[in-house]
Amino acid sequence: MLAIARAIIEQRTRKFDSSRFRDRYQEALRELIEAKMKGLPDKPREISTPAPLIDLMAALKRSLVQEPPSAKSAKAKLARSAPDRRQRALLLPVSGGRKKKEERATEPATVATRGRKKA
Repeated sequence: MLAIARAIIEQRTRKFDSSRFRDRYQEALRELIEAKMKGLPDKPREISTPAPLIDLMAALKRSLVQEPPSAKSAKAKLARSAPDRRQRALLLPVSGGRKKKEERATEPATVATRGRKKA
């Protein structure tokens, strides 16, 4: 591993050539100094306006003032708004699924079966 690391470092190591890099800050500073020496007026830079800040505490207080929906209405909304997104082609046919309330009422009472033992 050490030999590999040395080989990578040797491949990536080369002499630093400062002419390949530009110092934009130093260039802008020189332009500003030269403009002041010539007596030219300063050009104000365009400053972008920041996005408006959101007062999180005020938003939290507003959300607490609103009445929370009841549990029944939340379940009803969820049932109506969330359709079954499972891919029908990939579902395996399994017998013994959940039965609807109407079907349960018409069936005779059966002997209760024990569930699985927990490990």
